[in-house]
Amino acid sequence: MTEGLVTVSYLGAIILFILALGGLSNQETARRGNLYGIIGMALALLATIWGAVDGNYGLLLGGLAAGAAIGFLLARRVQMTQMPELVAILHSLVGLAAVLVGLSTFLDPSHAEHLTGAEQSIHLVEIYLGVLIGAVTFSGSIIAFCKLSGKLSGKPLTLPARHWLNLVLLILAILLGALFVKQGADGGGLTPLLLMTVIALLFGIHMVLAIGGADMPVVVSMLNSYSGWAAAATGFMLGNDLLIVVGALVGSSGAILSHIMCKAMNRKFFSVIAGGFGNGGGKSVSTATGEAGEVIAISPAETASLLSSAKEVMIIPGYGMAVAQAQHTVNEVVKHLRGKGINVRFGIHPVAGRMPGHMNVLLAEAKVPYDIVFEMDEINADFPKIDVSVVIGANDIVNPSAQEDADSPIAGMPVLEVWKGKTTIVLKRGMAAGYAGVDNPLFYKDNTRMLFGDARETLDAVLKELG
Repeated sequence: MTEGLVTVSYLGAIILFILALGGLSNQETARRGNLYGIIGMALALLATIWGAVDGNYGLLLGGLAAGAAIGFLLARRVQMTQMPELVAILHSLVGLAAVLVGLSTFLDPSHAEHLTGAEQSIHLVEIYLGVLIGAVTFSGSIIAFCKLSGKLSGKPLTLPARHWLNLVLLILAILLGALFVKQGADGGGLTPLLLMTVIALLFGIHMVLAIGGADMPVVVSMLNSYSGWAAAATGFMLGNDLLIVVGALVGSSGAILSHIMCKAMNRKFFSVIAGGFGNGGGKSVSTATGEAGEVIAISPAETASLLSSAKEVMIIPGYGMAVAQAQHTVNEVVKHLRGKGINVRFGIHPVAGRMPGHMNVLLAEAKVPYDIVFEMDEINADFPKIDVSVVIGANDIVNPSAQEDADSPIAGMPVLEVWKGKTTIVLKRGMAAGYAGVDNPLFYKDNTRMLFGDARETLDAVLKELG
C-alpha cells in the first residue's frame, strides 16, 4: 500500500470517527455512531498493517487475534450493570500502551538519531509527556475500576497534607522532565524517565483514591480524556497523524464531558480532583422516625393502584435499577401503563448511575422508546403536573437538600424536583444514604411513599397487580 493510499485511508478513518462521536451524542443515532466507529477502526488497522508495518507480521497478527478474542469475550460476558468498571479498565489499557510505547521508543537506538537541537528536545518532551499521562491514566483507571466494582471502598482517602503531597509530586515530575531532556540529548535519560514513571503511577493512585464515590461519573469521563491525550502524545512520538487526531478527539470530548458532569453536580473540576466528596456507602438511618419525620411504606398493590389512577407518570432511574437489573421489568410496566392511555416519561439526571449515559444505555437495552426519555433540564419544570413520580434506586439526584439546605455537601447541585409532584414512590432496599453519603429528606415528606425491597422483585409484584 502506497503512502498516499495510507494517508487517504487515515483521513477516511478520521471522518468516520468524527461521525461516530456525532452519532453517539443522541440515543436515536447511537447504533449508527457505533457502526461508524467500528468501520473507522477497521480501516485504520488495515491501512496501518499493510501500509506502515514492514515486519514482525506474525507477532502483530497474534496480538490482534488475542485482543479481538478478549474483546469478544468481554462483550459477551459483561453485564450492562458492569459497564462503568469495564470502561475504567479499558482506559487503563490505553494508558499502559502509551507507557510501553514511550519506553520502547526511547530505548530504540534509532528513535532520534536523525534529530538534533530543538527537534530532538521536542521529541524527548513528547516521549516524557506520553509516559507521564499514560502512567497516571493506567494507575488511576485501575483504582477507579476497583472502586466501581466494589473491590475498594468509595470512601475518599484524605491523607494529611495530601495537596502538598500532590504539589511535591508535580514539582518532582517537572524537575525530572528537565533532567530527562538534558540527559537525553547526550544519549542518557533512562533513570529520570523511570523515576517519573513511578511518581506518575503513585500520583494516579493517590488522585483517584482521594476522590469520593459521588464524583465517580466525573472520574470516568476525566480518565477518558486522559486516555485520549495519552494516545495523542503517542501519535506525536511515532509521527502518526491518525493517532494524534483521534487522541485529540477523545481527549477533548472527555474534557467537555467532564465539564458537563461538573456543571450537573454544581462542582468545579479542580475541586473534584482535590477529592474528598462522597464517602461511598453512606450512613444508615437506624429508625424510620425522628426529627426528619415519618417514613410511609407502601405495598406493590397500593403502588399499582396509584399508577393505574394516574394520568401523568414520571420514572426516575438510578444505580439501584442497574444493580437489580430491573430495566426490562420497568419497560413492561411502562408498556402496560401506556396501553391504558397513561402518559409515562423518564427523567434522566446527567450523573445518574456510575458513568455518563449509564441510565440511557440500560433503558436502550430494555428497548424503552427513545421519545419518552428526557434529560433533567427538559422535564424538571413539569413535576407540579405529575400525578406519580417513581424513583427507582436513585438518591442524591432527587435530594431536596440540594435546594433547601445551604450547609448540605450537595447544596446547589441541580436535582430532579420530584417532591413537587402529587405523589412520589421511592423504590429502595433500605434507608441507607446515597453514594454521596448524604441523608435524603425526600423519604420523610408527606407525599412520599417508600416501596422497600429489590427493585426487580417489587416491580414484578407491581406488574402482576396491574394485570
